[in-house]
Amino acid sequence: MTKFPYLKNVLFIFFLLLSATASAPDFKTAFILVSAPVDPYDRLIKAIVQVESLGDTLAFNVIEEATGAFQIRPIRLKDYNQRTGNNYKAGDCYNYEISKKIFLYYAKRESFPDYELIARKWNGSGKTTLDYWKKVEFFL
Repeated sequence: MTKFPYLKNVLFIFFLLLSATASAPDFKTAFILVSAPVDPYDRLIKAIVQVESLGDTLAFNVIEEATGAFQIRPIRLKDYNQRTGNNYKAGDCYNYEISKKIFLYYAKRESFPDYELIARKWNGSGKTTLDYWKKVEFFL
C-alpha cells in the first residue's frame, strides 16, 4: 500500500479539470452561419425543365409553338399576360428567369406540396397527364 491512497483519485480529478480548461477556447468572437433559403419548388422546377426541354433554354416545339426551357405555349402565355397585366412575347420565354416566373405563377396557384397536381396541370388536362407525371417523377 502506498502512503497516499487517494493520490490516484486526486491526480485523475486534476487531469479532468486541466483537460476541460484546456479544451475550452478563449474566443470572444461568435460565428453565425446563415444558410441559403430553401426553394420548395426547386426540385420540381428542375424535373419539369428536364422533361420539357432537357434543360435547353432555346428549345422550340414547332408543332405546339412551345418556347424555352419550360416549353410555354402561346395560349398559356396569353392567359398569364391577361391575369398579371404583363405583356410578354413568345421570344421572352427563351429567358429562363421569365419562364420560371410564369411557371411559378401557375405552380403557386395549386396546392403545394402536391408536385403531381402541379406537374399535371402544367402539362394540360386529361389522361396523358398521368404519363407526363411519371416522366417528371423520374427526375425528382
